[in-house]
Amino acid sequence: MYPTLYHAVFDLFGVSVPAFKIVMMFGFFVALAFLAASWVITLEFKRLEKDGVLKSVQKKVKKPNLIRELITNGLVGFLIGFKIIHLGLNFSDLSDNPQAFLISSEGSWLWGIVMMCSFAGYRYYQYVKEGELDPNQTVTYHPYMIVSNLTFIAALTGFTGAKLFHHLEYYEELFADPMVLFRDPFSGLTFFGGLIGGTIGVLWYAGKNGVHWKQMIDLGGPALMLAYGIGRMGCHVSGDGDWGVENFAPKPNWLNWLPDWAWAYNYEGNVHGITLENPVWPTPFYEVIMALSLFFILWSIRKRFAPGVLFCIYLIFAGVERFLIEKIRVNPDYNFLGLDFTQAEMISFSFVLLGIIGIVMFSRGTNKTIE
Repeated sequence: MYPTLYHAVFDLFGVSVPAFKIVMMFGFFVALAFLAASWVITLEFKRLEKDGVLKSVQKKVKKPNLIRELITNGLVGFLIGFKIIHLGLNFSDLSDNPQAFLISSEGSWLWGIVMMCSFAGYRYYQYVKEGELDPNQTVTYHPYMIVSNLTFIAALTGFTGAKLFHHLEYYEELFADPMVLFRDPFSGLTFFGGLIGGTIGVLWYAGKNGVHWKQMIDLGGPALMLAYGIGRMGCHVSGDGDWGVENFAPKPNWLNWLPDWAWAYNYEGNVHGITLENPVWPTPFYEVIMALSLFFILWSIRKRFAPGVLFCIYLIFAGVERFLIEKIRVNPDYNFLGLDFTQAEMISFSFVLLGIIGIVMFSRGTNKTIE
């Protein structure tokens, strides 16, 4: 197991890079997942523009709001100086637990103020240079240019949803100590919560920029499946606790070619420092295989359906995949009318149902244009 990027680089290449201790392995893979999803969505935006489905527009160059720009850049500079530079200058003292430092109130006010003035001053210099631009100048604005902002919106609203849904699932812990929301902000994240929160944010921002919601959800289906598979790599490699129940079953003879850890794994050296008494099902590894396989299926069929149908197929795939894996995952159960189920199973069933209903509804409009 590799709790941080430092552990992975040191084990694989024998190179010690203390600065990598700040990079949690799960977070590293989450970042890769966002980059991969952004890349896929960018490709699809460009394809749709080439096919004439989306149009580029001409926009006049507008000078930015100086006060807002100075405040924004100044805050970024302050955070870099207050936290990052202070961490670098005192890394030998903080390297044991740099993550705790990053979410603490400790830092360098001197470097924070220096970097704040530097960032704000440089932005003011850029602003003065931009004053020489022709106010009537126009630029071509392509649809794919919203992807960077779209990614930021998805990350922000997705993180909020993932955190909220986790604590709704463990509501007793939240009621007992509401500050648990902020004490360890990067733990306790659920995929379905992130998916719902991120979808709301992305559709809002895409709509503001002239992208129809049916086009946007179809763009997002394959990208979400790819991101999920990459994110689960982080779960498995770091041992973040998303493993399965204990597995005492002997490996079948027909799976002799499969490594023992892919059948039952103890996740030794996991990020939580938990010692498992017995091996468990390595469910994150199984989800990596399933998610990446489903991504390639979605990618290969993405041009064949009426708008909205592809996303509904994604919902069915995601729902079935998660519903099946829940049978061997560790999760708290709910009870309703004598039925035991997990939050993920309930949402999975809803996804499949919505997907089926959506396919029927969207397919009826096959010959209609998007309005």
